[in-house]
Amino acid sequence: MSSVETVSALERRLNASIPQQAIRSEVSARLRKIGRNVKIPGFRPGKIPPKILEQHYGAQAHQEALGDALQRSFEEAAQLNNLRVAGNPKFEIKTGDLSAEQIEYSATFEIYPEVALGDIGGEVMERTVFELGQADVENTIMALRKQRAIYEPVERAAQTGDQVRIDFSGRLNGEIFQGGEAKGHYFVLGAGRMLSDFEAAIVGMMAGETKPFDMTFPETYHGKDVAGKLVTFTVTLHGVDAPKLPEVDSAFAESVGIEDGDVGKLESEIRTNLQREMERRVKLRNKEATTEMLLKVSRFDVPKALVKWEAQNLMQQAAKDVESRGMKLEDMPLSPELFLERAERRVKLGLIFTDMAQKYDLKAKPEQVRVSVEDYAQSFDQPEDVVRWFYKDSSKLQEVENLVLEENIVNWAMGQARTTDKAVSFNELMGKHDAL
Repeated sequence: MSSVETVSALERRLNASIPQQAIRSEVSARLRKIGRNVKIPGFRPGKIPPKILEQHYGAQAHQEALGDALQRSFEEAAQLNNLRVAGNPKFEIKTGDLSAEQIEYSATFEIYPEVALGDIGGEVMERTVFELGQADVENTIMALRKQRAIYEPVERAAQTGDQVRIDFSGRLNGEIFQGGEAKGHYFVLGAGRMLSDFEAAIVGMMAGETKPFDMTFPETYHGKDVAGKLVTFTVTLHGVDAPKLPEVDSAFAESVGIEDGDVGKLESEIRTNLQREMERRVKLRNKEATTEMLLKVSRFDVPKALVKWEAQNLMQQAAKDVESRGMKLEDMPLSPELFLERAERRVKLGLIFTDMAQKYDLKAKPEQVRVSVEDYAQSFDQPEDVVRWFYKDSSKLQEVENLVLEENIVNWAMGQARTTDKAVSFNELMGKHDAL
């Protein structure tokens, strides 16, 4: 017999017992197994008397058998009481004499919550939309041409697009600040490698000219010593090189991967690749908007055990990332507590997605998975090989199924909510901005 107490919203305590006979039979089986290989002075392996084995290994076998019996008893009772257990139970033996005919115990654990979604239909969401234009294709071709530009010296004032060579020094309160000085520094005006105000001061300068100017660094600048502060720069311009862009011809097409040099094919591939990348970014934005909405309207407790597990996983991932960058973990001490907030969010979203998939039949269908794999494979030279590779690796296929499930949930949720379309530009979607 067993009984279940409610400790808190998700915490439960199971009270049950295990017959000693179930433990004794398991102990005997374990001792026989141990006796086949263990060595005890004066006896051959496999010929050790049961009483001798009991003396040496009885306590160990009993402890292991009791642990297994507790786990089996708990699992049977949980199934009998229709309990969806989240995490591992914490056992407590109530019987003082472990040789008693009945071993009383309790197991404290958490259960999965009932996911409660609020009124999605009352929510207003912005749906990101984007339409690829000819100008976006042409601008991308221009960017490719600029990447392959050669620079030739010119005798004129520097302008946007030119490569310049400068010496500069920056002073804060009369002193050169860290990183504020360089000689023979090359960069392209307008490429975003330097702050826009710094570049603007150089535009119009001639080779051989020296120019002082004041500039205030942005509040968000990564160099905390000068962030938000007024600095005086002195710049000497030593040379101006103008870009010479390659013509869009067969040689250019070959240089960017079109083997037969077909310019028409070049434009077509750029359009296809841009369209695929833009669709990916649009989906990501809409997924982020949807998850924020689902978290907002959902009201339920999250099992602490699952949050702790997820925080531990996130910490381990962060540790691997730190090590991969050549840094030492002792220089960046990590603890699961740093990841608890993010872990709770991930666990909650996982519970929401699982619940929605079941309630509204949003699980990834085989034909959806196939379309997604084939679409991804098109960006490779041998797409058929890529498709076969996915279908030979169940873990890779599971990743695709998860992505399709997320898309189904996003589409369903946006269909329920009141959505307004927000058109975005190419640069906004690509996240292009001035470098700091």
